[in-house]
Amino acid sequence: MRIWGKASPSHRGGVSVAFRISHHKTMELIMLGTGNALCTRCYNTCFYLRSAGGGLLVDGGGGNGIFRQLRRAGIAVEQLRHIFVTHCHTDHILGVVWLIRKISPLIHKGRFAAPLTVHCHPEAAHALRTMCRLMMSEKICGALDDTIIFHELDDGEEFTVGDLALTAFDIHSTKLKQYGFQAVLPDGQRLVCLGDEPCAAECEHWVAGCDWLLCEAFCLWSERQRFNPYEKHHSTALDAGRMAGRLQARRLVLYHTEDRRLATRRTAYTAEAAQHFTGIVHVPDDLETVELA
Repeated sequence: MRIWGKASPSHRGGVSVAFRISHHKTMELIMLGTGNALCTRCYNTCFYLRSAGGGLLVDGGGGNGIFRQLRRAGIAVEQLRHIFVTHCHTDHILGVVWLIRKISPLIHKGRFAAPLTVHCHPEAAHALRTMCRLMMSEKICGALDDTIIFHELDDGEEFTVGDLALTAFDIHSTKLKQYGFQAVLPDGQRLVCLGDEPCAAECEHWVAGCDWLLCEAFCLWSERQRFNPYEKHHSTALDAGRMAGRLQARRLVLYHTEDRRLATRRTAYTAEAAQHFTGIVHVPDDLETVELA
């Protein structure tokens, strides 16, 4: 059963955009946000992987807008049990701080079935503990490492979330430590998330032959002089398509983009990636659901 609704106002200048709320009989990728750090017309990149066996929130965006996005997507905060944090940039980690602020009192009141587990590398865990202790009450912080668990991951460590079998890996960031992950879906498909930087040579074996590749595309190659992606250690849609084609991924999901061309983003980014990639390209909007199985 699927229910169609309206998100209003949307990131498209107040024009309502249809989104799907599903009873998740299938595996779904729900894009809560698709924008880069400085976007104002769409939320920062974060998403929810939902299956019959549970769900995994990946990053939280840059603020308490995560609550709005979850509500619009039909995901109750009380449903969250697992969060994966890729790295400590503000547009990825601050929304997680807000979620801890919200969930800790819910646990105390018996309205959230503890624990909440945050999967991340040790530097991200340290940053989250520090921010919480600097900005939150002792009562909230008392839940840290008790009912709010930080699962500090090693490079290459395997772990499970419901019916997802995951492996975290260091993406060899040029800026600061960042983890991506591989998820083996219940039907055997392999999904790879590269975080928000181009694929390093050391990570190509994770990407090779994957069924779903989640990859940043800061802007179009044709607009690289306007947005300067390489100065920010990002890639273009053309770069992402070339990499996905060379490594023989089957489907490519592009996100973490600029927000100047939302009305034409899907068409333009797809066309540019397709110059080197013959598989299926997805360029989702905020709150869009992509069925993975």
